[in-house]
Amino acid sequence: MIKLVGISGSLRNRSFNTSLLNAAAENLPEGVTLIKGTISGIPLYDGDLEASEGIPEAVTVLKRQMAEADGVILFTPEYNNSIPGVFKNAIDWISRPHPEISDVFKGRPFAIAGASPGNYGTLLSQNAWLSVLHTLGAEAWSGKRLMVGNAGKVFDADGRITDEAIAKRLGDFVAGFAEFVRAKG
Repeated sequence: MIKLVGISGSLRNRSFNTSLLNAAAENLPEGVTLIKGTISGIPLYDGDLEASEGIPEAVTVLKRQMAEADGVILFTPEYNNSIPGVFKNAIDWISRPHPEISDVFKGRPFAIAGASPGNYGTLLSQNAWLSVLHTLGAEAWSGKRLMVGNAGKVFDADGRITDEAIAKRLGDFVAGFAEFVRAKG
């Protein structure tokens, strides 16, 4: 059994990326599970807060989910042509304390997907994540990329994918990543 964790990089209730994560979780290949992690409740990183109160519970939960997974999928929005601050902040917290970076990231397969109202999906955000993942020692999967552009036309009001081609691409993306993770295992 391959255990994946998917994390939406948006806090918005009707987020396209949370909808993409939910759709991925509903249509998994046989032998694959997908836990939905969340960045909700993670405060802005503050070294003084870390020193006085330790690692926040929301960070500890997500960090444990990631450390116990065989692979991680980041469902990233794109804000101002880059990584959303709230998502990067969550990963910054998860990399604390420094000696624990390898427990979560070192050699762990990561895939990046994303949906955006713009024409190009999340191309620039996904590119920006590559240097972050490299720095943390993660193994970024380069087998496929999933960038869903014009997302307002892809999801209905309830966040379900209405575009059959996108649904197939998402299924192929998750299956390809799961196969990559299985081969690494």
